[in-house]
Amino acid sequence: QDSPWFQYLNSLPRYYQNGASMTLFCYTCVPPLVELLCKQERARLNRVSVKEPVPFLSEEVKGNKKLWRWAYQVVYTRGFEANNGSGDFCIAPMADMFNHGSEAEIELAYDEMGNCYAQTTRDVPANSPLRMSYGDPTNPSFLLARYGFLDESSPATFCKIFPSRVTEEMKNLGYAHNTMLFYKDTGDVSEEVWDILLYMALGETDPATQEQFYQAHMTGDYATKQYIHEQYYPLTASKLSNHIDTFLIELDNLESKGEYGEKVAPCDHPRIPLILRHNDFVRKTFLAVRSRQGLDQVSYA
Repeated sequence: QDSPWFQYLNSLPRYYQNGASMTLFCYTCVPPLVELLCKQERARLNRVSVKEPVPFLSEEVKGNKKLWRWAYQVVYTRGFEANNGSGDFCIAPMADMFNHGSEAEIELAYDEMGNCYAQTTRDVPANSPLRMSYGDPTNPSFLLARYGFLDESSPATFCKIFPSRVTEEMKNLGYAHNTMLFYKDTGDVSEEVWDILLYMALGETDPATQEQFYQAHMTGDYATKQYIHEQYYPLTASKLSNHIDTFLIELDNLESKGEYGEKVAPCDHPRIPLILRHNDFVRKTFLAVRSRQGLDQVSYA
């Protein structure tokens, strides 16, 4: 308690809800992308070792697995890579108290001595929150897996389309988790989703037109690309509708499993309520897309 850092360290959380801290049962209650990200976080934590000689750690600390895993969580969830080109990973006490915001008011900067400055990026009215960005606001799954919270202000989420193989052509068409988006409030669908769905559908039915569509995209021939979209819209819409309905059924199954775990063993799985909130966020986004795109009446092709 004589350390000048005692009050700061004593204020830090002891309990975490991120992917590294979840149970194996938790991983079975989340959609595939979140499961993958959470398992990657757990693997990252499991690779941490303090058994190698570390001069400033006592043998007592090295033998306290709970303590140094807590220290890892503190560093990993409160530190940020400095934006000064140094590549340093920094924790700035007090600056690490800023919450995440999809529309951030704060950016951190560092001087040559390593001092951290929090600067506003725009005028902030009195009594307004000061927030910084923890990452891509259209990727709430990443924020849940790494930091253990649900960003309900996120405007969009990944559409959960996982081809059996992502080809270079798909990547060129824009396939990526931060571009294949469903928008929560508007129900809009990103252009990349339509392009990938059409490209995949044409691969099953009309390879020649698939190649024509791809070349139109690569050469910037918007007119030809749009013509093919209009020609095959019923097929693409049916694929989108099928994907949404199938995934909604999967979410229902995940919800039932999570609710069962919460009921029979709440102390063993205290993170289930957060997981259920995340899954409900995804469900509402998918339902918004289905309604906005008029897919309730689409028949499957």
